[in-house]
Amino acid sequence: MAKNKPVAIAIHGGAGTILKANMTPELEKAYHAELEEALKAGHKVLKKGGSSVEAVQAAIVIMEDSPLFNAGKGAVFTHQKTNELDASIMEGKTLNAGAISNVSHIKNPIKLAALVMTESRHVMLSGEGAEQFAQSQSVEMVKPEYFYTDRRWQQLQKVLKEDPDASKLSEDKDDKYASTSHQQPSQVSTASDKVWPDDKKFGTVGAVALDQDGNLAAGTSTGGLTNKKFGRVGDSPIIGAGTYADNESCAISATGHGEYFIRAAVAHDVCARVKYKGIKLQAASDEVILDKLVKMEGQGGVVGMTPQGEAVFSFNSKGMYRGYVDAEGKIYTAIYEE
Repeated sequence: MAKNKPVAIAIHGGAGTILKANMTPELEKAYHAELEEALKAGHKVLKKGGSSVEAVQAAIVIMEDSPLFNAGKGAVFTHQKTNELDASIMEGKTLNAGAISNVSHIKNPIKLAALVMTESRHVMLSGEGAEQFAQSQSVEMVKPEYFYTDRRWQQLQKVLKEDPDASKLSEDKDDKYASTSHQQPSQVSTASDKVWPDDKKFGTVGAVALDQDGNLAAGTSTGGLTNKKFGRVGDSPIIGAGTYADNESCAISATGHGEYFIRAAVAHDVCARVKYKGIKLQAASDEVILDKLVKMEGQGGVVGMTPQGEAVFSFNSKGMYRGYVDAEGKIYTAIYEE
């Protein structure tokens, strides 16, 4: 097939209560810069003739490596003061998919999810088994301390103080991170409480893309919820809830309160409405996010991509980190409800 068709990519970095009044100019600039870098990485892959699956990974890896987002390096802490990461990816041509959950040593979970899709007979692997598979595939692994950031550590301490169910297990857990020195990016100061205005957001990163062969793909990665317990898994690694891609309808990556997104099968529901109702992706996304989820009292949003390369965003929160590259290669990024 001739490599001359248009390409497209769009991303999100989490949705929630993100207010401009609480954002410092330097942090706002940092977020826009990271979103732009992620878009450039994915778009570069597409322009060179790479697949949508490769482009989705490239964009998400940038966000996983940034402490600004709740995925990879910037992952939140669990109730047990550990980091448990989830990710999934799906290609629209074959409906093949891969997912991993509750891993604690994988530098870039989205890469492992992709290998589950291409190099295993399975769709989802979890915990120690997923990490054993990662070792067999020579995936880059890191010590748990790699994921420490002071922002997320302090966030957990605050939640634990407010949590009446804080268990003795948490209190007695070795605070090996308590004295760890972590330097935030130089352009981001942590001197003010207003520096992190979005700690109540639903932190997830995701990407959707269309490649020159006309194939869609979607991927999602997250550190989950602060203070999550009992091996909790949200929607991000669940195919049909947090991630879905079908060349006949759309590609979707979701961010929000995972329990609601699982129950509503958000990602698949959006694509199904496009495919079976014959409506546009924006309308289908709004039906699910602004009506169905609102009635369930669920909060969050989605980024979507049509088979023609149109990027779509829909969210019912006060903001969502997001961006896309248009047909001319121009990059757009946004944060607030607008």
